[in-house]
Amino acid sequence: MIIDFHTHIFPDRVAEKAIPQMEKNADIKAHHNGTLSGLLESMNYANIDYSVVLPVVTAPRQFESVNKFAYEVNNLDRIISFGGIHPDTENYKKEIDTIKNYGLKGIKLHPEYQSTYINDDKYLRIMDYATELGLIITVHAGFDGAYPQEKHCTPKRIAEALRYVSPDKLVLAHMGSLYMWDEVEEYIVGKNVFLDTAFSIGEIEDEQLLRMVRNHGADKVLFSTDSPWKNQKEAVSHISKIPFTEEELDKILYKNAIDLLGGDI
Repeated sequence: MIIDFHTHIFPDRVAEKAIPQMEKNADIKAHHNGTLSGLLESMNYANIDYSVVLPVVTAPRQFESVNKFAYEVNNLDRIISFGGIHPDTENYKKEIDTIKNYGLKGIKLHPEYQSTYINDDKYLRIMDYATELGLIITVHAGFDGAYPQEKHCTPKRIAEALRYVSPDKLVLAHMGSLYMWDEVEEYIVGKNVFLDTAFSIGEIEDEQLLRMVRNHGADKVLFSTDSPWKNQKEAVSHISKIPFTEEELDKILYKNAIDLLGGDI
């Protein structure tokens, strides 16, 4: 079994405009059209059994539409969707309650798209309440091609945030911080957080990835691609060639995800 813990899709009409715009902003090429059908086709090609979809709310007014779509796709076979929330919302508890009541397993925060530092009080209160409700929290960490000048979620800021909140289901995307892996090893490795491999496989040196996994613990790492921004089949092939033990690879590819999701697959 393989579970991709970090993917993105949009409603068909939104994807038609959003994907080309994001390709332009980040100077990157998508590997499928950003729709549900595009993701499922990619999953079939890569022999991926389930994908976790992570929506991003870029303005408070988007909460209802984004999470309605998340609820709709979460009820489909092979797709597990989280909810999204913006840190500037005035009703953060009510909105997190809504996500929980929708049956969604977690929330996605994106400090770059939401222009907020991860150790800001607005994020700390969201993480604290989401943890109280037992939700998983996935956070974009490190570099983002659309915002190359600013990094709102660095390993040092994450470590600072963890002084004030203790989320037991915090997932730091991109192996803790995209293209900041030396700092991840300094500030994050060994802490009680999960690291996902989104967009990192093939970008980070295999030797460093192997070292980080073993120093952090293979039971705290989740296979992820960031599809459509990385090719799922290529990511599966690449990670399978890194000299993990069979037990380590099974944990990364699916066992950790099943445990984190509460065994509900």
